[in-house]
Amino acid sequence: MSQIEQTSLLVIGGGPGGYVAAIRAGQLGIPTVLIEREQLGGTCLNIGCIPSKALIHVAEEFDKTVQYAEASPLGIRVRAPEIDIERTVAWKDGIVQKLTRGVGALLKKHGVKVVQGEARVIDGKTVEVTLSGQGQGAGEAQRVRLHCEHLLLAAGSEPTALPSMPFGGKVVSSTEALSPKTLPKRLVVVGAGYIGLELGTVYRKLGVEVTVVEALDRVLPAYDAELVKPVADALVRKGVSVLLGHKVLGLSADGNAVRVQERDGKEHALPADQVLVAVGRRPRTQGWGLEQLQLDRNGAALRIDDQCRTSMRGVWAIGDLAGEPMLAHRAMAQGEVVAELIAGKTRRFVPAAIPAVCFTDPEIVTAGMSPAEALAADVDCVSASFPFAANGRAMTLEATDGFVRVVARRDNHLIVGWQAVGRGVSELAAAFSQSLEMGARLEDIGATIHAHPTLGEAVQEAALRALGHAVHI
Repeated sequence: MSQIEQTSLLVIGGGPGGYVAAIRAGQLGIPTVLIEREQLGGTCLNIGCIPSKALIHVAEEFDKTVQYAEASPLGIRVRAPEIDIERTVAWKDGIVQKLTRGVGALLKKHGVKVVQGEARVIDGKTVEVTLSGQGQGAGEAQRVRLHCEHLLLAAGSEPTALPSMPFGGKVVSSTEALSPKTLPKRLVVVGAGYIGLELGTVYRKLGVEVTVVEALDRVLPAYDAELVKPVADALVRKGVSVLLGHKVLGLSADGNAVRVQERDGKEHALPADQVLVAVGRRPRTQGWGLEQLQLDRNGAALRIDDQCRTSMRGVWAIGDLAGEPMLAHRAMAQGEVVAELIAGKTRRFVPAAIPAVCFTDPEIVTAGMSPAEALAADVDCVSASFPFAANGRAMTLEATDGFVRVVARRDNHLIVGWQAVGRGVSELAAAFSQSLEMGARLEDIGATIHAHPTLGEAVQEAALRALGHAVHI
């Protein structure tokens, strides 16, 4: 075993939180080492955010072409299209590789040393790494031991398996679903959260028969019913079969079907060539020595304060490892906070809002409180919505489903929340979050000139409607 001299900051995990923290630390002159067991970029760049959005784009383009082959109101006519899924996956992989190479170049530019291998925590100041590609068939694997003043834990999360249906064979997680070698004829998706619906919709648009099974009474249970309705309606139009209130029991004896149980106890089987289990993700706390630190946990996730400190001095945690919301942009922001605190700056992680986006069709974006959340918090609020059916740009995009909704205090009109559902509304997330961080009031948004014709005009119109004088409705 060789040894590396002590570093100021040691980061475990090269995902969005880890690599951003390392880059920012490098910019601030902090000697930094980053450990990554697989590819830089973590789940988001390699097997999550980026590849899923790439496949969503392909599925949308293919679905448009299918519609044009049938009867397009736009007057476009094409022959029946086909999908070359191997070429699609290769294109997606090319985007991923370009981004991960970019991360590596940025780390190098800012003087961050990257160690490729599996980390094992020895204590709050020491980590042992089994180097990747070492010792395969040639004796003991090579290990190095790293010492640090500050240890940043950014190990991310992993898909949650079902005891009745472990991953393997026909049963896949989102990781395998994002790199199909062939398309199944029939796909059963277990879980109607955002991952299940995003990927289920992709496969359906590519011609696969899709059935979504959900134990609860509606899809996307984390979002309010008004936002979910346009998505649920779209699933029906696209031919996705949704079974609510159904419990998954496991595969049939021959492995060709999924056994499900209704609320009344009645059981039946769903034929399936592949099963996507998408019931959530859990912090990756097992298998790399984290238990040695005896840190406080909130369930499976690590407890942190508003500076991302754990209960152990000099040990920090960010991103999915620190629990919900498990969002890449949250992890990135936390990573910057930690780097700047180590550099001696005064920082706290107390955002006014962390936007969340569900990339279904149509998309959902939220920031801040919904009307129900405001009511539960005993905040007297007024809310108003503006439908895309009254928005000129939405009409020209054939995207009139959905709306923008604003939530503001009744007494002083301070905006406390935004929600939207519709095509492309993810791009409104920045405006939503910015208005909350800046402490905007309804009058501020209503008096701001919004470009015409754009979907963003619905933001201004929602504010005006809350004030009682909407112009275009």
